Amino acid sequence: MGKILIKGAKLVNEGKQEIADVLISNGLIEKIAENIEAPAHCETIKAGGLYLLPGLIDDQVHFREPGLTHKGDIASESCAAVAGGITSFMEMPNTVPNTLTQELLEEKYQRAAEVSRANYSFYMGASNDNLSEVVKTDPKRVCGIKVFMGSSTGNMLVDSEKTLEGLFKESPTLVASHCEDEQIIRDNMARFREKYGENVPVSAHPLIRSVEACYRSSSRAIELATKHNARLHILHISTERETSLFSNKIPLEEKRITAEACVHHLWFTDADYETKENFIKWNPAVKTLEDREAIREAVNSDRIDVIATDHAPHTWGEKQNTYFKAPSGGPLVQHALPALLDLYHAGVFTLEKIVEKTSHSVARLFEIENRGFIREGFAADLVLVDLNAPITVEKPNILYKCGWSPFEGHTFKSQIKYTFVNGEIGFKDGAVVDSIRGKRLTFKR
Repeated sequence: MGKILIKGAKLVNEGKQEIADVLISNGLIEKIAENIEAPAHCETIKAGGLYLLPGLIDDQVHFREPGLTHKGDIASESCAAVAGGITSFMEMPNTVPNTLTQELLEEKYQRAAEVSRANYSFYMGASNDNLSEVVKTDPKRVCGIKVFMGSSTGNMLVDSEKTLEGLFKESPTLVASHCEDEQIIRDNMARFREKYGENVPVSAHPLIRSVEACYRSSSRAIELATKHNARLHILHISTERETSLFSNKIPLEEKRITAEACVHHLWFTDADYETKENFIKWNPAVKTLEDREAIREAVNSDRIDVIATDHAPHTWGEKQNTYFKAPSGGPLVQHALPALLDLYHAGVFTLEKIVEKTSHSVARLFEIENRGFIREGFAADLVLVDLNAPITVEKPNILYKCGWSPFEGHTFKSQIKYTFVNGEIGFKDGAVVDSIRGKRLTFKR
């Protein structure tokens, strides 16, 4: 690896902003100083007027490999992630086959080593009958255990009380949970089917996957985690009511219960179903304006600890189906940071808060080694952004394999100029550098 000198950028890091030079060498940040002379054989990037952030660490993505690669794959979606300033991701187990054995988990790591442009980790999946596999998970080399306490793909709905007790009691590492109560959802689906038949409008989605379904399941997960002193991380909070379940009274490193917000729940509301229809159909559902505002406030007040994407691509054709047949999920990794920067321009979040929730706190929460900060000796995972360079989302510049975005037609106020992965330029001038490869994340546990 060569040396790269970033000159005169405004660093946003650890709660402050400062103009400095950053020297990258052998994949690491070698030096941060006010004025660094370029050493021999060093590429210099003049970054005056640009902002340098730690690369984003996305703790929840679905890259669809193996088994669902018509929607996306590790190569295509990691390219989109790097273009969006995301330098590390943690991918979910509801692929085909579901990642329910250590052997299947390791196969995903091997594939990522071959093709991923970003750094990577993969969750071990939990089912009603694979606890003996879950307990074999190495906490130093795997980000966590994923539990679907709500409907999911294949054999991944965990609704056995005995199994849930065992998972929370015996999990060797963090348990990340999708929380929606299955029985409430089924009852609501039956009620809407009785009224509309198969022509249920997508606007009913937040009523079917309701506030009560989310709150009851999240509350149950917290009860189990508290009972067994488990380390629980609840994903994609979507309701105002749930935000009351989390604390901002203790330091993040001391929390046993943490929470995540996703970009779509920070951006859209149920009013958007009228124009976006199934293209903003996610589980949990996008809900009311009041819910969105409460989630934003919980991020700012530190009751919600991290921001992620829940990137989950489906094809355009799949999204054209009727409500019950159209799958839930959408692509987000390429546009998450530009969306958050729009919220910065709107006064919702500060730049420091965005960096905290997308980099610093993810690294601290998961105890990731050597990443998530602009520090000497840390991996040079970085993103340079121009806050005042508008860019419109259009099909030719969408990198997701599925070829669409819920932000299509929107003009973001800011754009990404460079992304660095392990000290190498991974994105520049609107294009991903195909030759770069990420590394496996490791954890200080």
